[in-house]
Amino acid sequence: MAEPFKNLINVQLLAAAGARLQAVWPEFERETFFRQAAEGLDTLELKARAMQVCSALEATLPSDFGDACNVIETSLAAPWPDDRLSAGDATAVDSGLAGWILWPAGEYIARRGQHDPERALHALRAITQRFTAEFAIRPFIVNHPARVFAMLERWADDPSAHVRRLVSEGSRPRLPWGLQLKSLINDPSPALPLLRRLQDDPSEYVRRSVANHLNDIAKDHPALVAQWLREHLPEAPPARRALLRHASRTLIKKGHPEVLAAWGLDKAFKGEVAFKLGPRRVKVGDTLALTLTLNSTARRVQKLAIDYVVHHVKADGRTTPKVFKGWTLDLPAGESVVLDKRHSMRAVTTRRYHAGTHAVEVQVNGRVVASAPFTLSLADA
Repeated sequence: MAEPFKNLINVQLLAAAGARLQAVWPEFERETFFRQAAEGLDTLELKARAMQVCSALEATLPSDFGDACNVIETSLAAPWPDDRLSAGDATAVDSGLAGWILWPAGEYIARRGQHDPERALHALRAITQRFTAEFAIRPFIVNHPARVFAMLERWADDPSAHVRRLVSEGSRPRLPWGLQLKSLINDPSPALPLLRRLQDDPSEYVRRSVANHLNDIAKDHPALVAQWLREHLPEAPPARRALLRHASRTLIKKGHPEVLAAWGLDKAFKGEVAFKLGPRRVKVGDTLALTLTLNSTARRVQKLAIDYVVHHVKADGRTTPKVFKGWTLDLPAGESVVLDKRHSMRAVTTRRYHAGTHAVEVQVNGRVVASAPFTLSLADA
C-alpha cells in the first residue's frame, strides 16, 4: 500500500527543519518548535499538519517579521532547476529547507506579513523556487490586489520558471486546496494580460498553469474563454494549441457550441451507436463497465469528443450530473470502433453517494447519443 499523502510532513522532517533553522539562527527554540509542531501529528491530515507546523513557527521565529523572513530565506536550499516540476517526495532538508516543509513556512508569511506585503512577496518569490507559494500568495491578492498584481507583472519576466508559474497559479480563481479569489471569480480581467504574456512561455510547467487558469475562468465566464479561442487559436503554434485544448476541457465536456466549433467538434455523429453498461446493480466500491460501439455512416472522417455523464442520486431523490472524460478520436468514413471504460463507484471525500436508480449518458460532440440506468446500493443488507 502506498504511503499516506499526509506523511509527507512527518516528525523526521520537523526535527531536520528545526536543526536547520537553529543552525542559521542560534536563538531558535528548536525543542519548543518540535514539541508544538509534532503534537498529535499522527492524527492530522496533510493540510492540518501544515497549519500546526505554521503555528509552531509563529511561536518560535523572531517577533519582527522582517527578521523572521531573513531566517527563513537563509535556511533555504538552492533553488530547484526549472525542469523540476513538483515537490514529489521532497522531504529532505539536509542542505536547506525545500519541499513540503515550506508549505507551513509560506502559511507563516501569509499570516504574519499582511502589514508588510513587499517584504512578504520577496520571501514568497524565494520559497516558490523550492516548493510553491501558490497558496500563500492568495491572501495578499485579497488584501493588496493592486500591489500584488504590479509585482506579478514584473514576475512574468522572471528568469525562474517557478516564479513565472506562480504568476498564473497563484492568481487562479478556483485553485484546488487554495483560498478562492472571489473578486477574480467575478471579474478575471486583472489576470488576463498576464495569461496573454505567459501562454507562449518556453516552460511547459508554466503553460500548463495558464491552461488550468483559463479552465478555471471557463467555469464562470465561458464566453470569455470562447472569445480567447477566437483570438489565440488560429495559426497557434503546437505548444499554444495544446495549452488551449487543455484550457477548453470543461467547456468541451459541457458541450459549449462555440468551443466545440473552434476544435471542429460541432458536427453531430453520423452513424449507429450501441452502448452496454454492466452490471446494472452495484454497491458503493464496485466498478461499472462501459462499452460503446460506433459505426460510422459518414463519407468523411469524423472528429469526435466522447464523454460520459453519470447522473448521481441526491438525498432528496433528484439527480445531479457529473461529466467524465472519455475519448477523443478521428473515426474514418464507414469504419467502426469499440471503446471500453471502467468507472469506479468507490467512496470519495468529494462526493456522497445515495442509494437509488442512477443513469449513465454518453455524449458525442456535446450531444447525448445513448444512455442506460443502474441501481446503486450503499452496502450489503
